[in-house]
Amino acid sequence: MPAAIPDGAALIGDGPIVRLGFNPPRERVPGFEIVDLATLHQRRRGRHGRADRVHRVDFHTFTLVTEGSGEHAVDFVSFPLRPGTLLWVRPGQVQSFVRPGTADGIHLLFTPAFPARTDGADRLTHAWHGPAYRHLGTGPAYRTLSTLLGQLREEYGRPEPEVSVEILRLLLTTVLLQIERLPGAEGGADPRAGGETYARFRAELERSYATTRRAADYAQRLGYTVKTLTRACAAATGQPVKHVIDGRVALEARRLLAHTDEPVAAIGRRLGFPEPTNFGKFFTRHAGVTPGDFRRSHRTRR
Repeated sequence: MPAAIPDGAALIGDGPIVRLGFNPPRERVPGFEIVDLATLHQRRRGRHGRADRVHRVDFHTFTLVTEGSGEHAVDFVSFPLRPGTLLWVRPGQVQSFVRPGTADGIHLLFTPAFPARTDGADRLTHAWHGPAYRHLGTGPAYRTLSTLLGQLREEYGRPEPEVSVEILRLLLTTVLLQIERLPGAEGGADPRAGGETYARFRAELERSYATTRRAADYAQRLGYTVKTLTRACAAATGQPVKHVIDGRVALEARRLLAHTDEPVAAIGRRLGFPEPTNFGKFFTRHAGVTPGDFRRSHRTRR
């Protein structure tokens, strides 16, 4: 059964997990849309009967919950939604509204190219770390973001000829920079610490994780030494470069096992393991269980 396609997106590509490109039902502003979260769920249910199908997107989604409750899953982590929750899901991550519930709030969809170009915005929109999840409560950070998002919604809601794309870009960039001010997750990694070296490495890793797991290959392609990549990865994640590479491959393996019906051997070949036994050993070493056991315990509805 095909996965539901949410408003603000269009099915693209032929990968085993549904991948959605940015394509709002009415594109008032190229690369940007703002909508109430509850309205988004109503549209999706109206078109597809349910709002919780697993998918990945090629754009950013950003939600500030203002009332109600629910639950959203991103790459095997479930995040509770309640008033004061901030959730930012980045391109390529696999997500689903496990329990949309009664959660409502302001929901942004924007492409990586939409925010105004600043060093901070570029760093944030092209970061490779996980979703930004914070519970802000009703404190100063929540009030600041709520005010900025209210200004975004007001500008976006102007009559079409009067909407200023430049103002929207600048306001969105301000939102992103305010998020960067928030304290990091306790004990979490800080990709900024790896600098440009880590950013370039992660971009290359996204392109090549299924074709090579050798740190030397990445170093050669980027013009660095393996030692330089290891230092950058250690600064950003606390792990050596080989662990970061293998972790990316293992994450994709978990996604494909949980969210598709592809045979285990086919998943292994897709990720660069011609021999199923080698894939099985690799996965078991990283996940602690065999691919088959992982699939049985993480089977999702599609």
